[in-house]
Amino acid sequence: MTAPADTPKSARGQALSGPQVIARLASLEGWKLWGDGETLAIEKTFRFESYLQTLAFANAVAFMAEQQGHHPDMLLTYRSCSVRWRSHDVGGISQRDVRCAALVDALANPGQSGSTLG
Repeated sequence: MTAPADTPKSARGQALSGPQVIARLASLEGWKLWGDGETLAIEKTFRFESYLQTLAFANAVAFMAEQQGHHPDMLLTYRSCSVRWRSHDVGGISQRDVRCAALVDALANPGQSGSTLG
């Protein structure tokens, strides 16, 4: 679990540098940079066969995010959900964004080898 919101910034981590973000993205299949400057984030769109599957996935992401104490922006459409991670408290993309992105991937693909949530 991440530190509570009232924990000082230094205890919660710091923004990754540009090269660090690129290196971390290489380990995350399908995640890309979104935005720039103050809006820079990592994002991935997940597609489903039905609206109910999309909502179930979004609810699973919300539950996981609550457990982590770190919440993404999400955009839901009929058969897709875009998940966007950015650490507002450190002003950029942090290691916890990368970790949470990997947890979302595990939710989307619970049968994959190495899944921590499957």
